[in-house]
Amino acid sequence: MTDTDAEIPTTGAAPSTADADTPAEVVELIPLDMPADGVPPVVETERGLMEAARAIAAGEGPVALDAERASGYRYGQRAYLVQLRREGSGTWLIDPIACPDLSPLDEAIGNAEWILHAATQDLACLAEVGLRPRQLFDTELAGRLLGLPRVGLAAVVEHYLGLSLAKEHSAVDWSTRPLPEPWLRYAALDVEVLVDVRNLMGVDLAKQGKAGWAREEFEALLDFTGPAPRVDPWRRTSGMHKVRQRRIAAVVRELWETRDAIAQDRDVSPGRVLPDAVLVEVAMAAPTTPAGLPSGHRSVRRYQRQWLDAVSRANAIPEADLPPMTLRSDGPPPQRAWPERDPVAAARLAQTREALTAFAAEHSIPVENVLSPEPLRRVIWSPPQDRSADGFADALQALGARRWQTDVVAPMVAAAFEAHPDEPANEQADE
Repeated sequence: MTDTDAEIPTTGAAPSTADADTPAEVVELIPLDMPADGVPPVVETERGLMEAARAIAAGEGPVALDAERASGYRYGQRAYLVQLRREGSGTWLIDPIACPDLSPLDEAIGNAEWILHAATQDLACLAEVGLRPRQLFDTELAGRLLGLPRVGLAAVVEHYLGLSLAKEHSAVDWSTRPLPEPWLRYAALDVEVLVDVRNLMGVDLAKQGKAGWAREEFEALLDFTGPAPRVDPWRRTSGMHKVRQRRIAAVVRELWETRDAIAQDRDVSPGRVLPDAVLVEVAMAAPTTPAGLPSGHRSVRRYQRQWLDAVSRANAIPEADLPPMTLRSDGPPPQRAWPERDPVAAARLAQTREALTAFAAEHSIPVENVLSPEPLRRVIWSPPQDRSADGFADALQALGARRWQTDVVAPMVAAAFEAHPDEPANEQADE
């Protein structure tokens, strides 16, 4: 599609593959249940880490990486196992709890390309232990750009290699020590064939004219440091829809913050301290004595003094200082309100989305990967002064859109504004 479409070469010999959008023949899958070199021991010492670094440095080509966390078990999203594989280096399993500074591995990798699956899940926790990519290839994101019907790692491996990759240990408690051998085998297999998959995807991206798009997407990920902190994260407590009063909302907030402090202190997932449903139940009851606390969950009794203190703090908040039921947003209103609030903007959005949907279907890409909904709504609701395609391209890039995305979408937005000009009253107001 551009002269950059050949910029993602393969990194070695790769098995042949049909185009991603070519119907595959029904074949019997081959189980991938043991790494070719066996399950390596876990590196748990500085000496072992330096040995791993020397081996990785002596290898060649890209480095396949993965990280295992203990989501739902521990507080936060730190890595509890890091897996690496490189041609000529073999597979290495590193314990980042025993070896919290993996900068020797970072130096060993140098400028080599990282290969990850769903990079945004792992980049932040890898950065915490000193691993930061200079270039990367995300096989999950590549699968989206290629229009694969399923983009989980097992599905991608199945599509390209005809191998069946087991995923039964994906949600286990990776903070467990020692890690069971079946878990380690699973972890090693996660990086076993990533290089082969990446090479085949590189071929397909070039065939479909999407290599340049992929390059821009991958480069944008290099600066990813994790999702932005949420404003008032307590508002996302499951069951908040039951809360109808500001005072009860304040109780939820105090309970949420108390639970979070306990979870952080114990290094456990907040939901294991007190499930959301029970937290909301306590808030709705707003008890002032132990007898008023709901029964049935041991943490209610274990931390009853903390919960009652939280309720007391919420009850002491002056009426004027209670949290609002909803937060004011600096963004556009909900889309359902557009036809009434600004029918011209609603028409512009509808036309742009129709064109965007057609483009996505033609190129077999999910619409949200051509452009996420939020920047599109923002530039249409609050357009720039320059309403040409270039003006909208600049506005979209300021909101994080990539160049290839603005090349596609900005002309669509400009056409929608031309087709639906401002009403006379709006034009006078603009003047």
